[in-house]
Amino acid sequence: MATVLSVSGSPSVSSRTAKLLRHLDTRLAAQGHEVIPLDVRTIPAEALLGADFKHPAIVEATELFARADGVVIGTPVYKAAYSGVLKALLDLLPQYALTGKTVLPLVTGGSTAHVLALDYALRPVLNSMGAAHIVQGWFTLDSDITTGEDGGITVAPATAEALTQVVDQFSAALGSAPLLAAAG
Repeated sequence: MATVLSVSGSPSVSSRTAKLLRHLDTRLAAQGHEVIPLDVRTIPAEALLGADFKHPAIVEATELFARADGVVIGTPVYKAAYSGVLKALLDLLPQYALTGKTVLPLVTGGSTAHVLALDYALRPVLNSMGAAHIVQGWFTLDSDITTGEDGGITVAPATAEALTQVVDQFSAALGSAPLLAAAG
């Protein structure tokens, strides 16, 4: 069993990105991993924007990254790049905070015009932070994520199948328990 830090880089309270991550966290937990969710938007803005390395929330986030065996990083695309909130956090972590870790990058966006943000904006930063292995990531269209009245989400079937595959590849890279059959 690995410890997985699941990081949502969305600044929005009603974020589809965060809801998608929490949906995927369930699969990772069912495979025997300890999953720790982290919504960057809950870190005080003054700590992030003031680069307060000693702020308790920044210290705690740094400790969560250090403790994790694997990290799932999800972000919406804004102006062809990952969110500024995520950038602010990544800037405050130690330079090699991802050393020895397996990382799964996930990006959500309004159109396929943003798909390259995964490989040309997010992946280089994760690589520069020393990630041991960055598994195949996935770009999900916002329109493929539907939020129900109960707050739960439904993912379009083709997208759900693709996400199952990338999450299972990530899990296997962590040295997980046997993989589950795809949920129908």
